[in-house]
Amino acid sequence: MRTTSAYRVLVTGGAGFLGSHLCERLLGDGREVLCADNFFTGTRRNVSHLMADSRFELLRHDVTFPLYVEVDRIYNLACPASPVHYQHDPVQTTKTSVHGAINMLGLAKRVGARILQASTSEVYGDPEVHPQVESYWGRVNPIGIRSCYDEGKRCAETLFFDYHRQHRLEIKVARIFNTYGPRMHPSDGRVVSNFVVQALRGEDITIYGSGLQTRSFCYVDDLIDGLMRLMESPPDLPGPVNLGNPVEFTIRELAEKVIRLVGGRSRLVEKPLPADDPRQRQPDISLARGRLGWEPRVALEDGLRETIAYFRKLLAE
Repeated sequence: MRTTSAYRVLVTGGAGFLGSHLCERLLGDGREVLCADNFFTGTRRNVSHLMADSRFELLRHDVTFPLYVEVDRIYNLACPASPVHYQHDPVQTTKTSVHGAINMLGLAKRVGARILQASTSEVYGDPEVHPQVESYWGRVNPIGIRSCYDEGKRCAETLFFDYHRQHRLEIKVARIFNTYGPRMHPSDGRVVSNFVVQALRGEDITIYGSGLQTRSFCYVDDLIDGLMRLMESPPDLPGPVNLGNPVEFTIRELAEKVIRLVGGRSRLVEKPLPADDPRQRQPDISLARGRLGWEPRVALEDGLRETIAYFRKLLAE
């Protein structure tokens, strides 16, 4: 394995929301970046500004098929992450998590690369422990409409730790909590993008349930910093490590903030809560603070302003 700062990094799902920001940061750190994406939810637009960099390469590839490349680090981010997208083809979603993990772990084993799995707070399901700590096993419905994503990610974690134990592979597992920012898909159904797009269009803002369910929102720049710190952390920290913002807000509070920042007159409209929608979501980030020296720094209102500016420009185009 190369030890220079110019080592080569594979980012699967690299043209997506998180992946494109990660590719940008890695290039800024002097890495060579191979971005692989099948463009189901990712877009070329997200990485078009990187194409002129000779250290950046874009490859159309689906991780459910093997990939044979020479790399030193692998960030496995490939998987639709919003309910609208992962429920569109739930069988393929499960395949992406499970077959994708098998293929990327196989690649890491062959070339001796360190590999990071982008897991999710959804592995905790509708939690009985609050805030959620990494030692909590979760409360997940294995046969519900969200199971393709929740259980797919749980199985991917299992595969990562079995490769770690059986093949001594260097792994990192990050459990990512709600993340938002520029380059989110405008129709991905996530709460931040939904609220911002509806407010900018002057539409009513849709709240599912009473709006009293809580989430913790982490700005994308903070999240990417956490992923990179975890990847380069000592080998004795395979994870899982929670990465998210521990400051908790109700969905109704988020909607009210968005309306105020946009300056519109959107009304709040309640609709029935989707099945298996978790009531609470808040990370305990003690491990990330202690071992990575990481915690979010961008306040929700500051991050929302950047996100609103991005969507305002996108909708104008």
